[in-house]
Amino acid sequence: MSRFDFSSYLSPFTWRYGSEEMRTIFSEKFKFESWRKIWVALAQTQYEAGLLSKKELNDLKKNQNHIDIERILEIEKETKHDVVAAIKEFAEKSKIGGGKIHLGATSMDIVDNADAIRIHLALKIILLKTKHILELFSEQIKKYARLTCIGYTHLQPAEPTTVGYRLAFYAQDILTSFEFLSFAEKNFKAKGMKGAVGTAASYHSLLEGKGMDPSDFEKKVMKKIGMDAVLISTQVYPRQFDFIVLSSLSSLSLSFHKFAADLRLLQSPTIGEWSEPFGKKQVGSSAMPFKKNPINSEKICSLARYVSTLPKITWENAAHSYLERTLDDSANKRIIIAESFLAMDEILNTAEKIIKGLVINTEKIEFNLKQYSPFAATEGILIALVKKGADRQKMHELLREISLAAWSGIQKGKTNPMILMIKNHKEVVKYLKEKDLEELINIENHVGDAPERALQLIKKIKSLK
Repeated sequence: MSRFDFSSYLSPFTWRYGSEEMRTIFSEKFKFESWRKIWVALAQTQYEAGLLSKKELNDLKKNQNHIDIERILEIEKETKHDVVAAIKEFAEKSKIGGGKIHLGATSMDIVDNADAIRIHLALKIILLKTKHILELFSEQIKKYARLTCIGYTHLQPAEPTTVGYRLAFYAQDILTSFEFLSFAEKNFKAKGMKGAVGTAASYHSLLEGKGMDPSDFEKKVMKKIGMDAVLISTQVYPRQFDFIVLSSLSSLSLSFHKFAADLRLLQSPTIGEWSEPFGKKQVGSSAMPFKKNPINSEKICSLARYVSTLPKITWENAAHSYLERTLDDSANKRIIIAESFLAMDEILNTAEKIIKGLVINTEKIEFNLKQYSPFAATEGILIALVKKGADRQKMHELLREISLAAWSGIQKGKTNPMILMIKNHKEVVKYLKEKDLEELINIENHVGDAPERALQLIKKIKSLK
């Protein structure tokens, strides 16, 4: 087998995206180690049923971790079957017990259970990192729960909100996705030891007269590998499980895409209220030295788009797994399961850096508030005028004209003149005193209970197990 180096194609997931921890789970080494673990658990239980001698079992255990992947791949060139190649390589080392490896099993008793182990471990990593990020969000929410800023709808200034409340929206989305992932992790079950079409017929024959039925045998094997088995399987575990897992990852990627995309907007100089951290030696552009591009947020959005496309493949794998199984899911599963987790892992690692170092530009927030919050006060002023006896339609038209004039001033780069225009308008002062107007214009009165609800979300996050 040729050695891989930088002169041949390498996936970006091999070295650029994802953590070593996640790459290890989806490595060939870990895969073969998991296969060996299952074969030894199978042999151990068969020994307990009297199907293997102690000497044969000890031989398999002694050689469990002596794996020659190069030799497996060499054998596979001849057999065209990866599981058979791995059995042969194990048997070459285990001269005494090698003849009993894989007894009664079909390939997917090994492959699917190993895949289930990997998916479970990967889900635990994603859940742990997501929980940590929610805790980081909680810190920022608490810090900025009452920092008023202008809200934006249709990418236009709207009514005020708070920085903490906006952060809480992203955290709530992530929390919902966390719950989906928790469901997936809790309900994903391995195939178990059920043989060629899921009936456990081979194990029934093997165990006849041994005082152990196939169901008890399966439970013993699965306990040894630390997984629960699904009640009903075909030759494979239900492929719907893959769809549920990747759909949950897609949901989580969506949550982070929303956060990262909004951060990109807020970092644009025209708004300039938030930005991702930027290193002292970081370069924004090879051509434009002044650039401070939001490259980490852009990376999150890019990888999230990729993750979002993969559930469709698992849907088709499940829907087109004809009768007791077909093999047309095998090749893509080698790619999409690993890459979904590695891409999501990179999204989480990147998001952690952003949230920890999130820059909140309070000066620009205050400037934007002064520029745009007066418009948000017009509805309250209109209601107050009518309550004092003014004609609603006339006052609506008057405030509309003042608003348009104020917008014109802002467009020319001036400070918003709207408040002064309202305070000095003779029709307005007939009904409202300056003290009344000051109260109506105070932006602190226009964020409702947003700060309190943002802080309530922190309690939900703290209750996560």
